[in-house]
Amino acid sequence: MEDYIQISKINDFIFCPYSIYLHSVYDDFSVKTYHRTAQTVGRLAHEAVDNRTYTTAKNVLQGLEVCSERLGIMGKIDTFDIKSGLLVERKYKVKTIFDGYKYQLYAQMVCLREMGYEVKSLAIQSLADNKRYKIAIPDEEEMNHFLSLVEKMKKYRPEIPRPVNENKCLQCVYQPLCH
Repeated sequence: MEDYIQISKINDFIFCPYSIYLHSVYDDFSVKTYHRTAQTVGRLAHEAVDNRTYTTAKNVLQGLEVCSERLGIMGKIDTFDIKSGLLVERKYKVKTIFDGYKYQLYAQMVCLREMGYEVKSLAIQSLADNKRYKIAIPDEEEMNHFLSLVEKMKKYRPEIPRPVNENKCLQCVYQPLCH
């Protein structure tokens, strides 16, 4: 069976493809070993949807596992309102709408549509300041960028030399393992 790409890894891949490989080094360790404060806060912020305790509204799916056989991607959504068709990705504190955030939503949207749901609108929710940012449904060009990224992720090999971005490397939790 073909390996599926985790939707949560899309933003990580854009940040640094090698970080996904390095993450696997820590798979058997406690997250306390390598998570920084921001990652721990983000994980805690997702607990309500992961435990499906964010809302009792019957029309809101939360923490639902989704997949797209066509694209070979899988993961979990944060919330999806079946009545309105609004899909929301929750982040602890949003300062900038990164492509990775949008692509995570696109991946979730593709999965939900393939599963028979009608996704009409997208949003990113900043939990710290309770701001919601509308994200446009991708046009053909934007969807092609997303699909191209998924293909790059499928073909990625950690042994292939990669460009180094010093600013990103300084922020990376895996920096001590990287050479």
